[in-house]
Parts: sequence; structure tokens; C-alpha cells
Amino acid sequence: MYRGRTLTLSFPPFTKAVKWLILVNAGVFLFTTLLQALAPSLAEIVGAVLALTPQLVVHGWLWQLVTYSFLHVGIFHIVFNMLWLWMFGAQLETAWGRKKFLEFYFFCVVGAALTTIAISYTSLGGIRPTTSTVGASGAIFGILMAFGMIYGDQEIMLFPFPFSIRAKYFVAGIGFIELISAINAAAPGRGGAIAYFAHLGGLLFGFIYVKFVPHKGFAIGASERYFGLRNSYYRWKRRRAARKFEVYMRQHDRDVKFDEHGNYVPDDPDKKNGGSKSGWVN
Repeated sequence: MYRGRTLTLSFPPFTKAVKWLILVNAGVFLFTTLLQALAPSLAEIVGAVLALTPQLVVHGWLWQLVTYSFLHVGIFHIVFNMLWLWMFGAQLETAWGRKKFLEFYFFCVVGAALTTIAISYTSLGGIRPTTSTVGASGAIFGILMAFGMIYGDQEIMLFPFPFSIRAKYFVAGIGFIELISAINAAAPGRGGAIAYFAHLGGLLFGFIYVKFVPHKGFAIGASERYFGLRNSYYRWKRRRAARKFEVYMRQHDRDVKFDEHGNYVPDDPDKKNGGSKSGWVN
């Protein structure tokens, strides 16, 4: 892999989230493969329950928005997906941290699923809501988009070809190929475009996350927003209590003052700004 203009033969690290995602996908693939060999009828049931089927999702099978991404058809399907997850996802996890990376990964998984469901109800290319989709490609294409946006000038080796290309051009080329493939597959009488649109959905939601989601991610952003609102509520309660106390003291011929934050302001100037131990502290 290339970094900047310097060639290095080192491989990216196996970061924790990437490693566990690969292990879970590999474990599910091994389990479904054994199930197909030993109990084909049961394997069909498991596949029907876990694969993404738009008609079932809109009737409440919401877990399929995530579980479909852990199913793969064939060894090459899972090998290429996991290889790209490792090659590009590890650097994103290193930069973002494990929690934000996992949030991004499943954001793209669900985004690709929602795109798939929406397209299935347009009947493009004869696709139906009963069509099932499997694979982590939606998340992988989201990772590619994020990598191209953040590390656009970093050069990558197009293995096994002996030349490199900048990440932003590589991602742009991938997106163009997927778009053309989706258009061709959606032509009348061809069908089968739903997987291509899932890839495009992953690219789209990867772009949305990097461009519009708060820098720290949904979870931390929502947590900060919650505590900000909670603290604002407590400050409002303190100011209201201070006003009530001022009214109460005036009714008893005493004058006390509080600032705009609800902090007690002592009459003695030397005790202002925290000088009085009996005053309220913000």
C-alpha cells in the first residue's frame, strides 16, 4: 500500500473493530456453509430470516436492516469484502476510534438497506420487494467513500496491477462503475440491479456521514446535546428559585441580589466573585 509518495510494503494493522467484524462475518459464513451441507432446509429458513427482504422489513422484520450484512454467497464474495474492510477500514478506525468507526459502519449498513428497500418498490428492472439481498458491500462502499474523502491524495496500490492511483480517483472510478452497472442492470428485462443500488446507497450514506454528521459522531454528539439541555434546565430552575427568593426576602423587608446565572451577590464587594463561602456557586 502507498502512503503519500512513499512506497511501503507493510500491511495495515488489524484494529479491534475491524478484527471482530471480520471474525463475526467469517464465523457466520462458516456456520451457514455447514448448515447448507448438513441441513439445507434449515439453512433456507435461516437465510430467509436474516437476509434483507424489503417486504418483510416493512412488515416489522427490522433486524434484517443489519443482519443481512453478515451473510455472504460464496467464498470470493466474503474474501473481497473482508479484504477491503481490512485495507481501508483499519485506517479509519485508527483515526476515529473504535466506537465512531462501528457507528459509521452500521450507519452505512442500514443506509444501504434503506436504499435497497426504496429501489425495490420502484420496480426498476423488474425488481420486487420479495427480492433478498445479502452481503456487507454497502458498508464496504461507505468505507471506500469515507477513505476517498479523508485521504483523497493518498496513493494506493491496485494489487495485483503494478501501479498506484490516488484514493479520490479510485473511489470516483468505483462509484462511476457501480452507477453504470446499476443503470444497465435496471434496463427492461434485465433485473438484478438491487445489489448495485445497495452499493450506491453505501457510497451515499458514507458521504452523508463524513460531510454532515458531527465530528465526534452521533452517540457522543447526542450525549453532549442531552447533557447540554439538562444543564440548561437546571440553570433555569436555579434562576427561577433565585427570583422567588428575592421576592420572598423583599416581603420580609430584606434585599438580596442574584446575578443573571442565579448566583448570590453579597452586599460586601470584597466577597463577590466567590469570596463568600455562603454564596451560591455556579
